[in-house]
Amino acid sequence: MKIAVISCIHGNIKALNAVLRDIAQNTCDQIYCLGDLVGYGPYPNEVVETIAALEIPTVQGCWDEDIIEGLNACECSYPSLLAERRGKIAHEWTNQQITSENRDFLAQLPHTLKKNNLCFVHGSPHSNHEYLLPEIDSFTALERVLSSGADILFCGHTHIPYVRSLKSGNLQISVIKPQENEHLSFTAPLKRIINVGSVGEPRHGRPNATYVIYNTDTDTVTLREIEYDYQSVCAEIIEVGLPSIFAWRLAKGLEFAEKADDPTHICER
Repeated sequence: MKIAVISCIHGNIKALNAVLRDIAQNTCDQIYCLGDLVGYGPYPNEVVETIAALEIPTVQGCWDEDIIEGLNACECSYPSLLAERRGKIAHEWTNQQITSENRDFLAQLPHTLKKNNLCFVHGSPHSNHEYLLPEIDSFTALERVLSSGADILFCGHTHIPYVRSLKSGNLQISVIKPQENEHLSFTAPLKRIINVGSVGEPRHGRPNATYVIYNTDTDTVTLREIEYDYQSVCAEIIEVGLPSIFAWRLAKGLEFAEKADDPTHICER
């Protein structure tokens, strides 16, 4: 069985359509989506309606959550006040554009999906806002996979695709009690984290959309990178009044953030 996993579409319907065509050409049996259907891009309603119409199993991303619950911005998400202001502009614009039907669709999305030994999340099993970066230390990475109860954890949120294998090993835990020390240990089999990148706002250095195909029969992972007409999306970002830097970073496939301009701006979440 071939499973396509997509994430972080961010209101970019042209990238999504290009990826869906590629998925069809690769005769995938099932599609899973890891959320962030909206935010940054100019086509939030079109994206939500497409995902809903195709009945693609989808988890709620941090942007989807913020549209429902209200903006939850802090230094965890934004490295500077200028970046945070841009995020608020995008949030307010999206909040005004989204229809009540599409808002209801985002509200009912779960935070986690499971299929056999596979788990699908947006950021991590702990939080939509947690970044599982490729350089995260091995113990933390293994703990995140183990906490999901799966062998393979699919995630997005970072917009940078990667596959990381966590080799089997013995973990020892010491529990200190008033009268005795108890030592527990267990062996963790091979686990993997698969970050599928971003369909609509890639940050791997190119503007191409990325997603993953996982073959359950052969246990193989294929990272797909799809070209599409990103220039027209950049033009529409500017046309609708979203911050122009969103168009720049989409065209470059890069994140853009100034250095922290206010050292007193601390996380309040």
